Amino acid sequence: MYIVTGGAGFIGSAMVWKLNTMGIDDILVVDNLSTSEKWNNLVGLKYQDYLHRDQFLKFILEGDDPFETEAVVHMGACSSTTELDADFLMENNYRYTQYVCRFCLGHNARFVNASSAATYGNGEFGFDDNEAEIGRLRPLNMYGYSKQLFDLWSRDAGILDQIVSLKFFNVFGPNEYHKDDMKSVICKAHAQILETGKLKLFKSYREEYPHGGQKRDFVYIKDCVDIMAWFLEHRDKGGIFNVGTGTARTWNDLANAVFAAMNREPEIEYIPMPEVIRDKYQYFTQANMDKLRAAGCTVKMTSLEDGAKDYVQNYLDKDDKYLRSR
Repeated sequence: MYIVTGGAGFIGSAMVWKLNTMGIDDILVVDNLSTSEKWNNLVGLKYQDYLHRDQFLKFILEGDDPFETEAVVHMGACSSTTELDADFLMENNYRYTQYVCRFCLGHNARFVNASSAATYGNGEFGFDDNEAEIGRLRPLNMYGYSKQLFDLWSRDAGILDQIVSLKFFNVFGPNEYHKDDMKSVICKAHAQILETGKLKLFKSYREEYPHGGQKRDFVYIKDCVDIMAWFLEHRDKGGIFNVGTGTARTWNDLANAVFAAMNREPEIEYIPMPEVIRDKYQYFTQANMDKLRAAGCTVKMTSLEDGAKDYVQNYLDKDDKYLRSR
């Protein structure tokens, strides 16, 4: 059994899709569907069963493995960078991840975990996935800190060579419709351009960056799941790894890519950045991908333009905006 926690979420459901393309449908989806619309991500995917996250936690805390687990892809977490309930994030993101990790180690199951580029904070110490240096990082929000805590715990427990923790940068692509304000800017831009003919981007508040010139490492969801699948197939590889393209691009680049994919001339309006995020805003992120390549992973990363074109024309422009197994 392959277990995907957060399996109805953005990256989790995309991973279920990827497993299906590999001929694997012996999958247990773990999530908390509640009243959200993310159940739509599961329609058309092939899996054996679904468990609520609390029920799954009860099973693993009992110590047995009724699932005969081959691997757990742990994508289940609160990914909101504006979540203010620190106690909730400690339990949901940090403590829960410890429980799942211990379960995997105790049953010889592969453990692939979602960390985050949010752990890098403002980037003052760079974006190198050097495990010896992760204690220096200073996340800017509680979400990033909850991810940082697990990475520190796994390092200090001496288990990093037995697990994989992936620092995802700015992921975009199909299956993110349920994420509300946490949807990628490409997803938001498509709807905004259809409605108004233009796209709004935040102004810059640092002289070295022009408006729209703030930079991010935008990575396509299909590349992310290809990398996770590679780690499932290479159980001898362990540690903390960045997942990005290795190339920082501006928000203006992103806007131009979306307009081009929609066959429209760019029209961008720069608006004030909300004060609540101004002092926590990352102006630059760029994954160092050397460590992943040195491990032998040869997944080719999709360019921003090609990713935007595929996402817009093959998903956002169509009624069915989800990755499906067909």
